Amino acid sequence: MRVRFTKMQGAGNDFVVLDATAAPLNLSPAQLQRLGDRRFGVGADQILVVERPTRPDVDFRYRIFNGATGAEVEHCGNGARCFVRYVREHGLTDLSTVRVETVNNLLELRLQADGRVTVNMNQPRFEPSSLPFDPTGLVPRHVGGGELWPLALPGGPTLEVAVVSMGNPHAVLRVDELTQAPVGQLGPLVEHHVRFPRRVNAGFMQVLSRSHIAIRVHERDAGETLACGTGACAAVVSGIALGWLDAKVDVETRGGRLTIEWAGGDAPVYMTGPAETVFEGEIEL
Repeated sequence: MRVRFTKMQGAGNDFVVLDATAAPLNLSPAQLQRLGDRRFGVGADQILVVERPTRPDVDFRYRIFNGATGAEVEHCGNGARCFVRYVREHGLTDLSTVRVETVNNLLELRLQADGRVTVNMNQPRFEPSSLPFDPTGLVPRHVGGGELWPLALPGGPTLEVAVVSMGNPHAVLRVDELTQAPVGQLGPLVEHHVRFPRRVNAGFMQVLSRSHIAIRVHERDAGETLACGTGACAAVVSGIALGWLDAKVDVETRGGRLTIEWAGGDAPVYMTGPAETVFEGEIEL
């Protein structure tokens, strides 16, 4: 079968976007992997599928598949920004603000006049069960209004991590110098740690000022990526809860800058950043 696609990127996090609003695609994991393959396919961190909504209070259904495994995943903030640019540019809506349903969430996406996109990422959740994270036998260190959990790596050091769900699980580690952080070494150990039964995205954060941080993120199944929208949100809300950051923070990723805002408590997290179309084409699957 031949499939039309659009290649997009947001802060260097890249995507293949597919329109399934006219008819379902029902691609197999192998076909999704082929799309994500950087040598034999198009190449992408995630595959994004636009579908008709299944409920009356939203505009679209938004599905996300890992480009390396073909497995469906919960959330992708950089992908959400590309999603709203896609549906506008392809004439699927004329709305500047759209509501979409994901596998476990509802998102509100707003296209700004300057071409950037703001995403309402909903409330962060710090309860260990929300990731899930097994805290049995652990005593967290309380800093500000947040918690740092000791995470003993097998055969390695014990790290202090903040754990938070942004619709997907994150463990955030503060480092002094991001360029020297052993992301490639520690990232997989954190991702596969036994205390995260569904595994976890591992974020490494350097605090540059109370309104400016830099991050690198090792993502589940993908390794280190150029940017991770939910990872940027997780780092900022953790830093705010721990008393390190103010309510609005610029986040430097390897692929570009994102702006994250969180008023604390039950307030939603807002992420603003770029979303661009790279090229369009067809592929035989």
